[in-house]
Amino acid sequence: MSLEASDKVFGENTDGMESFLIGTRQVIAVNHEYVNNETNLPNNEKGMPKNLDEVKILQHMQGVTVMEVAEGADGWQIVVDSPLNRRIHHNTPMKLSGPAAGSDLLKTAADPAGVDCLGTFNNCGAGKTPWGTYLTCEENFNGYFGSTVADFKMPDDYKRYGIVAETRYGYELFDERFDVSKNPNEPRRTGYVVEIDPSDASSTPIKRTALGRIKHENAAVVVARDGRVVVYMGDDERGEFLYKYVSNGIYVPGGDTSKLLDEGMLYVAKFTDEGTGEWLALTPETTGMKMDEIYVFTRQAASKVGATTMDRPEWVATNPVAIEAYCCLTNNSNRAVVKDGKMKTNAGGDVMEISAVNPREANEYGQIVRWYPENDDHADGKFKWDLFLMAGNPSVHKDGLYAGSSNINEGNMFNSPDGMMFDSTGLLWIQTDGEDSNEGEFAGQGNNQMLAGDPATGRIERFLTGPKGGEVTGMTWSGDKRTMFVGIQHPSAPFPDGEGKLPRSTIVAVKRDDNALVG
Repeated sequence: MSLEASDKVFGENTDGMESFLIGTRQVIAVNHEYVNNETNLPNNEKGMPKNLDEVKILQHMQGVTVMEVAEGADGWQIVVDSPLNRRIHHNTPMKLSGPAAGSDLLKTAADPAGVDCLGTFNNCGAGKTPWGTYLTCEENFNGYFGSTVADFKMPDDYKRYGIVAETRYGYELFDERFDVSKNPNEPRRTGYVVEIDPSDASSTPIKRTALGRIKHENAAVVVARDGRVVVYMGDDERGEFLYKYVSNGIYVPGGDTSKLLDEGMLYVAKFTDEGTGEWLALTPETTGMKMDEIYVFTRQAASKVGATTMDRPEWVATNPVAIEAYCCLTNNSNRAVVKDGKMKTNAGGDVMEISAVNPREANEYGQIVRWYPENDDHADGKFKWDLFLMAGNPSVHKDGLYAGSSNINEGNMFNSPDGMMFDSTGLLWIQTDGEDSNEGEFAGQGNNQMLAGDPATGRIERFLTGPKGGEVTGMTWSGDKRTMFVGIQHPSAPFPDGEGKLPRSTIVAVKRDDNALVG
């Protein structure tokens, strides 16, 4: 791949996506989570860049693609000359907004005001606002920042987010922006939800700091009873937390939406073993932290208020036909594990003991938690909860917690629920990103897959199975609901082009033979 072409092609490792009808145009926005260095720089040892141009090639292959698509005689194709087509990557100009914008914690030599930044990183899950914008979520941003100074003393907050001296990308060797010994604030400008307008290819993406700085999985947006905007978010790391944002302002169709994701309250979940829970507000009074610190060091703030450590909170989904929400807790091999006489903790030192919502030690299978807001209102501060399912292996474990919940059997079993979305009818679609060795604890579970779940009955059925080595992640529907688009990431089998071809991440289009509705 040449430098000149690298920002003009579909990126690598597809993940979350959403579709938009813009006039009569069908547009898909899709994330590109990371790159495989050796694929893009095949002549370099371990694919490590040797100069700044090669760094830029890697940077351009990640981020987001916005593309118009159209269905024709040969199926769905990209409209290559559409004015809406756009690549957003690690060097795209962006704005910081909300309570952390302008903070001294976000200022750099290149941006002394702390409001202008470049790039969006490790884009995992996604979301869609009622006003038609795309939310892309920065997850493992820590992996791009390193130090060229061996004895550089890392700031204390780096440990909680996993920022270390050496990276697998090597950006810091040639691009000073990623060298924390020269730009220690730069990593603090990543880890946010980024809002993109797919209807305007010239628009500037906005990092919404009011939604917190965590390893965002996705952003599930719903409008509360009184019109306030609620955003649910998981922080994908072992022992981290589940969050909710509630706007101050009311969403009015056609009205000003510019402040709805800037001005509001950020909460973190606390679950009880009795099946109830509450949302704890993150404020200077509850955390003892300054306002900007809460939104830059959000994990630390959540620890201070005593939130419940979770088994890797990944995608959240809200039911369009019922007042309820779900979160995939994908796995946690450290839950309640004792080493050297001490129980393992998250990166902030919070102990991960067994609880009703995280009921298994060394949880390799994962579960899905469901909650019902009090007063049928997503903005309410309290909720009731249950476990919709516990993944497991009933062929290995004949009974007990590791066999899974009663709606799991040898015909539908899986591990590590990850992606999750509802269709317009209220059917829950579950995607997995787990162990596909098909051996030992995972015998008989096969490759990663996508399943359909009925919230009313709890019935779970497998819908499709991905190629070997691949994660099934990201899905959306065409405007007429007759096509389902599904993402396949990092396959090791020669997919989709067959034997002898390079495995590639792919979006597949799924239709019924009779062209009836699929979503």
